[in-house]
Amino acid sequence: MATTPGMVGKEGTIHRATDSLGTDGTFHRAVSALGTDGTSHRAVSALGAGDTRHRADSTLRTYRRVVGLTGVALPVVSFLGRLPTATVQFGSLLLVARTSGSLGTAGLVGGALAVGQVACGPLVGRLADRHGQRTVVLVFSLANALAIAALVSGALSHLAPGPLALLGALAGASVPLVGPLARARVVALARGSGADDRTVNAALSLESTLDEISFVLGPALVGVAAVLAHPAYALGGAALLAAVCGSGFALHPTATATHPRGAATHPRATARHPTATATHPTATATHPTATGTHPTASATTTHPARDHARTPGSRASGARPRIPRSVHALRAALALQGAMFGACQAGITALTERLGREDQAGLVYAAMGVMSAVAGLTMAAVPARLGLRLRWRAATAAALLLSLPLLWTENLWGLYAVVTVLGVAYAPHLITVFALTERAVPPTRLAEAMAFATSAIVGGQALAVAVTGRLAESYGPNAAFAVGSSVAALACAIALTARPTTYTAPEKALGTRVDEEIEPHTGEPQTIEPHARVHSEGEPHARAL
Repeated sequence: MATTPGMVGKEGTIHRATDSLGTDGTFHRAVSALGTDGTSHRAVSALGAGDTRHRADSTLRTYRRVVGLTGVALPVVSFLGRLPTATVQFGSLLLVARTSGSLGTAGLVGGALAVGQVACGPLVGRLADRHGQRTVVLVFSLANALAIAALVSGALSHLAPGPLALLGALAGASVPLVGPLARARVVALARGSGADDRTVNAALSLESTLDEISFVLGPALVGVAAVLAHPAYALGGAALLAAVCGSGFALHPTATATHPRGAATHPRATARHPTATATHPTATATHPTATGTHPTASATTTHPARDHARTPGSRASGARPRIPRSVHALRAALALQGAMFGACQAGITALTERLGREDQAGLVYAAMGVMSAVAGLTMAAVPARLGLRLRWRAATAAALLLSLPLLWTENLWGLYAVVTVLGVAYAPHLITVFALTERAVPPTRLAEAMAFATSAIVGGQALAVAVTGRLAESYGPNAAFAVGSSVAALACAIALTARPTTYTAPEKALGTRVDEEIEPHTGEPQTIEPHARVHSEGEPHARAL
């Protein structure tokens, strides 16, 4: 802090200016004035960029760090590789409906496809954890391309509903899950480079945004193909993308970041904490805490709460580390969000049909997806002092409150407005729950956990579409919207009552709450006071408990 000498103004007032550099990087000048009448005045002006610009610049730097870890090619390839999943679900409905002339058969095939993905998704993740992403993604990408091609051929050949449903199930079961595995990969890259949790959260935000864009763009491309030519062309393109871009994702050099045998040779795999016994392939000797490093911790101390060690209870001894029970609440929350997606989809479809504007249903749903994607990108700007549990509760509360106006929406423009605003709550919830999941599970089972989480969303959505679709037909769109608000209330209740944990190595106490930190020398949980926490960029701040 610098103080300028006192100055006498024209009216006999005495001024003193004080310059200071705030913790947010802004420059302040405070001026005290003593008037001739003996009164004291104080004016404060902020110079420089200001807090908003500083936060925006900081967010951009964080995303640059994420892209620096992955390279530009990986997000592009992973985005194109996940487009087939978004395309096939909707495209199969249109294709089978057109070729068979039966909405019932189309629904049967679409349901079989969803069941196949939900049933086999966790298996794909588990195989990736055990054998590495490269081989698993490559095999499933090629298998998925063949399965989609077979589904298109069967529909064009007018197969019976049973065999056609079987082909749909195979197309769902062979999905390579590029989205969940991309999350696991970028987290491994970030942890392996010693990045702080803000960078990890930004990586998860970017991945969720890519998901949202793909699930908006995929159905839109199907709709364009159906109008201009035939849905089969969209599915043929999906098969080609699955083969080419899925293989590209598998063969990208970053695929080795999650390889199970990398622990022995990874250059950053040596843990220096006194209690560490071995290391996970993505471990880092300087892994910071969620918001920085504790002042008492050494610069080369691995955070025990995220100890990526391969311990006696891990794969080295033949036993897989357990996933804590607290993860079930996170999966239930994601399933409920999927159910909310499905209920809103059914309600939007029913309302647009009632208004005689069926062609607008996809655009309304796309508007929600675009707003969700924008909200997801801004999550990296959320201050670190707002902890994950607080973000989780805020996102579920927002989803509940913003869904209620749907119950009284009766016209198309009102539907556009309400649904677009509702999208603000979706991506933040997904990003936060994925971040809580990443912290709660053993690193050696991260891909499986991400795949299971995605399957929970898909399963919840498929079940809700089946149930609320019938309700909407019988009782109108408000019935579907009421189900959506009800499941949002359940998700909010879970967020308020659940106590997510942070994974610890087997030799430490499993189940440390995410709002606690491990004392680096004793290994015991302790609550970090606001003054005892230092931001990763050197700025002191508090963390919400």
